[in-house]
This record gives sequence, structure tokens and C-alpha cells, in this order.
Amino acid sequence: YHSWNEKFNQLRAFHAQNGHCNVPQNDEQTKDLAKWVSYQRLLFNTKTLSSNCIQQLNSTDINWHLCYHSWNEKFNQLRAFHAQNGHCNVPQNDEQTKDLAKWVSYQRLLFNMNTLSSNRMQQLNSIDINWHLCYHSWNEKFNQ
Repeated sequence: YHSWNEKFNQLRAFHAQNGHCNVPQNDEQTKDLAKWVSYQRLLFNTKTLSSNCIQQLNSTDINWHLCYHSWNEKFNQLRAFHAQNGHCNVPQNDEQTKDLAKWVSYQRLLFNMNTLSSNRMQQLNSIDINWHLCYHSWNEKFNQ
């Protein structure tokens, strides 16, 4: 049994070496760490992980939900969308942008829950993301 801090330090080392925290579960060398990371995600998603642990894990840019494992890829798609359209309000009803729209909504949710890492927040702010979309569309309608 390893303490939380030992596993966290292993994860930091893994992140430093690989640039991400998606530890492979089918590799003998990383199997135990992968199980630990999965358990941290489970605790996070069931809202039973302490805020101190969340903050520490956020410092590694952990992906709490594996379906969003390619954060930088999605960010680059959003940056391209912004360059083309002048905003980050990706339509959810368009088949071509549906996945990106879900990802953007999720980033807004993390922001509003105060669990988006400051690094990611800065990246999204750099392309003028509107964090509170409902207020934006309300004001837009009001101004018409």
C-alpha cells in the first residue's frame, strides 16, 4: 500500500515524462498507478475527493473524464473555430461541431464549478471564451 503522496509523486513524474496523466492500464509497470488514477477520478466524479487532493491533481492537468482525454486537440479545434467565426459559441445542433460543442460546455461547467485548472482557463481566455453563455445570449437578444 502506497500513501496518497507517493502515488501523486509517481503521477507527477509520469506527467513530466509523458505530458499527460492517462496512465496505461495494460502496462505492467504502470498498472498500479493507473488503478490509483482511476480511483481518484471515481472519487472526483462522486464528489468524495477532498478539495486539497483535487487542487494537487489539477496541477498535473489531470483529465477527470477520460472521454475528454485530448484536451489540447479539442482546444486547437476551438481555436480554429474561433479564428473562422470570431467567437467560441459552438453550435450544438450541427453534426460536425457537436463533439466540440459538448467539450466547450464541459469546460464552462468546470469553470463554473471552480475546478478548471488555471492553465486551461488562461488558454481558453486567450481566445475570448464566453464563460456564461446564457447571459451572453440573453444580452444579445435584449440588445436586438
